Amino acid sequence: MSEKNENKTSASNFIELIIEDDLKSNKYNGNIVTRFPPEPNGYLHIGHAKAICIDFGIAEKYNGKCHMRFDDTNPVKEEDEFVQSILEDVKWLGFDWDEHLYYASDYFEKIYEYAVQLIKKGAAYVDDLSGEEIREYRGTLTKPGKESPYRNRSVEENLNLFEKMRAGEFADGEKVLRAKIDMASQNMNLRDPVMYRILHAEHHRAGNKWCIYPMYDWAHGLEDSIEGVTYSLCSLEFENHRPLYDWFLDQLEIHHPRQIEFARLNITNTILAKRKLSALVEKKLVNGWDDPRMPTIAGIRRRGYTPEALKDFLERVGVAKTDSTVDVALLEHCLRENLNKSAKRVMAVLKPLKLIIDNYPEEQIEMLEAENNPEDPTSGKREIPFSRELYIEQTDFMEEPPKKFFRLAIGREVRLKHAYYVTCQSVVKNEKTGEIVEVHCSYDPATKGGWSDDGRKVKGTLHWVSAEKAVNAEVRLYDHLFTADNPAAAENLEDVLNPASLEVLTECKVEPGLLEANPGDRFQFLRHGYFCVDNDSSDEKLVFNRTVSMRDSWAKIQKQMQNRGKKS
Repeated sequence: MSEKNENKTSASNFIELIIEDDLKSNKYNGNIVTRFPPEPNGYLHIGHAKAICIDFGIAEKYNGKCHMRFDDTNPVKEEDEFVQSILEDVKWLGFDWDEHLYYASDYFEKIYEYAVQLIKKGAAYVDDLSGEEIREYRGTLTKPGKESPYRNRSVEENLNLFEKMRAGEFADGEKVLRAKIDMASQNMNLRDPVMYRILHAEHHRAGNKWCIYPMYDWAHGLEDSIEGVTYSLCSLEFENHRPLYDWFLDQLEIHHPRQIEFARLNITNTILAKRKLSALVEKKLVNGWDDPRMPTIAGIRRRGYTPEALKDFLERVGVAKTDSTVDVALLEHCLRENLNKSAKRVMAVLKPLKLIIDNYPEEQIEMLEAENNPEDPTSGKREIPFSRELYIEQTDFMEEPPKKFFRLAIGREVRLKHAYYVTCQSVVKNEKTGEIVEVHCSYDPATKGGWSDDGRKVKGTLHWVSAEKAVNAEVRLYDHLFTADNPAAAENLEDVLNPASLEVLTECKVEPGLLEANPGDRFQFLRHGYFCVDNDSSDEKLVFNRTVSMRDSWAKIQKQMQNRGKKS
């Protein structure tokens, strides 16, 4: 066993068990080389985050290397914007590829040479059938395919035609290069798959050097082989493609990585298909790839997710061989747990109602002390301004409260967080609408800090901000983008879009200390949930995104399951 792998820990999933068995037998001479191979045709989503954590995590655990490689074989859909976003996502998750950054386009010449090698072996041929005809000739799962009339061209003719394809002498779709395998195979992928197509399109890196481009299935296994990858880790949909990759590598007699498939990540109320996410962006049903409602890594990062929370979620989900669906409540639970420990507590009033303390000095501004995070003893304290006029939430006052309403009402005493006890005396209403516009209270100076020495207790505690010192803010309340548990099953995604997935509040009031916050900073707005500063924030306007609410559905689900277990 290689010395560099001696410090490994015990396996925690089936992939690691396979690798540890290979290490014991000294397969690949103890080398561990994985790769993360995204196509730069869109932004990555949290399903890709699972693959990133597996690919880079295994290399890290076994002191190996993980290559960052872009499978950029389709110039029509690929852009440098996607390349840069993917690199940022991987770094955000905490992984580094060192000097191992590669592109499929780096190997276009070598892949072309391999194709020529197969033609010379009589294992590939140029076909004149159209795409529609190829699909028709391919057959079905119960009916074998039919051989192309061009299948038995001579090696010399195939080489000549393939060279002319490269030289640009044919139009798009006029010819393709196909592998000559078995049109009667039970595996549809082995029925003479297309290896090259003609595309007169500019490549984001290679420019106009090429007008023929390798198909994904032809190039993918070769890229792994060229780079000396030992473990090609991929999701289950590639299991049926493995025999094809093996066939190509065996025919060429080149380095053969070991492919291992794992289950994809599926989450309720969420779409994890790049094609469908792309459609949402193109139809402007969301505000771009990084819309905080999107399950893209860029979207959840903008919403305020932390890489630690996402990785904790993926660790709990685990690595399995069979597909399953995880409740989105677990993802949100992991996020709350992480932010509960790390996010500073602040006060923000989202729907303000003026509260006036009639017996408080009119010109006085008092600085009160507040803890930043009771879960983090190192977070320290801050000072917040208190004044005669405050803002509280509209929902924290009721003129005629029901029995279990413990907040403010006429004649009722409540605690103002970090401040004083106040008792409501009267209200002022808009003469035309009858809407309450001011709540008038008195305060007890002996309850500074929000505590009473005489032992009296109050049931309600309200958050607030000083009306004189408050900062205006826009707050965006995000909810699930889809109403259906399984939106992928819907014939039309627009039918299951959640019309309440975004509510924008423009009259919010927050503590003045938040003026110093930067985009991406995360906070707990007391009683409202967790929020982060959005990229749209400026010196003129603070903008916050709700990352996740305070309601923990997962904890409730777990408690219900435990209670059922006790009863049974």
